[in-house]
Amino acid sequence: MRVAVVGAGVIGTTSAFAVKSSFPQFEVQIFSDKFSPATTGDGSAGLWSPYLLGNTPYDKISQWSEITYRWLENFWKAGLASEIGLSLIPIYRVTSNPDGFSDLAWTKVVYGAYELNASELEKLNAEWNANYKHGWMFLTYTCEPVKLLPWLMKRFLQIGGKLRNRKIHTFNELIDDGYDLIINCSGLGAYKLVGDNAVKSIRGQVARVTASWVMHGLLVDDDDGNYIIPNIDSVVLGGTHQENDFDCTPRKEDSEFIYNGCVRILPALKGAEITKEWVGLRPGRYQVRIEAEVCRSSQGRQVTVIHNYGHGGSGVTLCWGCALDVVNIVENMTSLKSNL
Repeated sequence: MRVAVVGAGVIGTTSAFAVKSSFPQFEVQIFSDKFSPATTGDGSAGLWSPYLLGNTPYDKISQWSEITYRWLENFWKAGLASEIGLSLIPIYRVTSNPDGFSDLAWTKVVYGAYELNASELEKLNAEWNANYKHGWMFLTYTCEPVKLLPWLMKRFLQIGGKLRNRKIHTFNELIDDGYDLIINCSGLGAYKLVGDNAVKSIRGQVARVTASWVMHGLLVDDDDGNYIIPNIDSVVLGGTHQENDFDCTPRKEDSEFIYNGCVRILPALKGAEITKEWVGLRPGRYQVRIEAEVCRSSQGRQVTVIHNYGHGGSGVTLCWGCALDVVNIVENMTSLKSNL
């Protein structure tokens, strides 16, 4: 079977790797006009934490995110952390919402999840000059796509996968080229590729600073909230989530919001050197789309397309769980047994 995977971000790469690993007899080729380090994920902090997933059912988020968390855990235990940009860090996650967090299923996945009590919140609010109503502390992973993607791509090629630097405008191109199965991981590109008007850009601007003394992360779950996420060689300061905004240039007002907000929360950042500012367009949707449909080309040939896109700000968080869902769909289509 000839399989075409559209998209080379963290979703496309993990899907291609999972399918090729599961079905070695398949010919699997990734098509994209952007490969690492030019994908949306490459500039992100790679934090495992469900984020910007719209109305995606909580049970699906829990399933996909836990599978991915355990996948990262296996890399950690195997001693591959330095190769794939994997870190295990403590995180404070807080909100000003009196009702707390909309979903707490993630607290059952991460290590050592602990809800802050009233006195701890009071102390934290005094330190941060804030008025947060709820908070948690826990341990989670960051896995930097700028390191993970090249590592995965190398393994994909080693097991016989192929790459093609080519932008796909319609599925007809691949159907007429003789592909038997298409896996659509086009992210934001699905808006044009499949005419999905539910896909929207969620603009994210961040700054990277040199601050080796910062070893814990901070997430503020408010509409105007900041975040601080340590990576291996830098600390990521954020951020924005501006819908239907396609401006990929860092903006001064956003830079000031990010820096001033993060320094207010963590004064130790004052004076840290800003090494890079970056903007990425997250692939937003009212919910993640993973499903199969049959498409017919203009010449009458039909193939199955498996859609896997709309992951918002949670590409790293959901990637392996979603990739295994793709494998399950292929199994059910072909009656073949996966090697995974």
